[in-house]
Amino acid sequence: MTQPAQHHAPQLKVAATYMRGGTSKGVFFRLEDLPEAARVPGAARDRLFQRVIGSPDPYGKQTDGMGGATSSTSKVVILSPSTHADHDVDYLYGQVGIDSDFIDWSGNCGNLSTAAGAFALHAGYVDAARIPANGICSVRIWQANIGKTIIAHVPISNGEVQETGEFELDGVTFPAAEIVLEFLDPADDGEGDSAGAMFPTGHLVDDLEVPGIGTLKATMITAGIPTIFVNAVDIGYDGTELQPAINDDKAALAKLEAIRIAGALRMGLIKTPEEAATRQHTPKVAFVAPPKEYVSSSGKRIEARDIDLNVRAMSMGKLHHAMMGTASVAIATAAAVPGTLVNLAAGGGQRDAVRFGHPSGMLRVGAAVTQVDDAWMVTRAVMSRSARILMGGWVRVPG
Repeated sequence: MTQPAQHHAPQLKVAATYMRGGTSKGVFFRLEDLPEAARVPGAARDRLFQRVIGSPDPYGKQTDGMGGATSSTSKVVILSPSTHADHDVDYLYGQVGIDSDFIDWSGNCGNLSTAAGAFALHAGYVDAARIPANGICSVRIWQANIGKTIIAHVPISNGEVQETGEFELDGVTFPAAEIVLEFLDPADDGEGDSAGAMFPTGHLVDDLEVPGIGTLKATMITAGIPTIFVNAVDIGYDGTELQPAINDDKAALAKLEAIRIAGALRMGLIKTPEEAATRQHTPKVAFVAPPKEYVSSSGKRIEARDIDLNVRAMSMGKLHHAMMGTASVAIATAAAVPGTLVNLAAGGGQRDAVRFGHPSGMLRVGAAVTQVDDAWMVTRAVMSRSARILMGGWVRVPG
């Protein structure tokens, strides 16, 4: 018997660009290309982006979307002409939960900040008169999640964004063109009882009480992204761990999440432990250790003499495969302040740059800090990344 025809809504087609920035990937949108309901914060926007990425997915694979089933590849970005003076673009970033039903808008992605600078040029948001035929175009970005300025120094070749080159970034297989990022005044003005303080507890090192674990020495900082640093040795590690050592160990993941929750409460970012479940992007947890040789995830040997310290950081409940750009800002800033756990792991003293080891290799970052009375301030942090377009066109989601 012939069944009656059923009406199926066609898929929604939205212009988008799939980009790599640093060691992350994300789907980039121009604000004006989004459906009208998704141009403002709210459920319509979140549902659209979740469906684009393929979340929430109880299988944890994001097979029916653009996500790559890792925190580094489950990201969306919206760019628009800037509403702020002396800026080219406003950049809004969303960290999409993989198997959880949420998008976290509480922080920035430093890696995708690189791609935001390049995308601003691709999208036509930068005055053509400022773009050289060959050279560097400095794109001023307003990071809308945290209200900060980022300057991306993007190479230009024959009037177009240069994407290929010889710059190698550990954690990315192929070389590309170098983009230098400057994070201006990156201390978070953010939230909590100590909003505006780079060290929200007022101390360079605190005794952090973690239920079920004990009391740990911790440096808690809000530069780049709110970050909790602990000593690797205090939680049973030596700082050379790769992803399987942490991500395959449920007890380790639970311990690190407990540290994150305790630190978030101490920093005033959440008021109850339950709030942490809907705020997985921030704060970050990282553990530090003095330099020690190890073999990276790609098989590259990292010699102790080539680094100042080792750092491993958690992202969305998992050990990151390299290092988040925003956490790199926190590392650079904390390393520049004598007496923090990061500074001490690097050997102590005054320093304006460090080279640290991470699971995929090494990264050099720098920061300029000043002390006024008893308060520390960071004026800028600098690092190099790369970015390129992987695909351009439209994403489609069921209507």
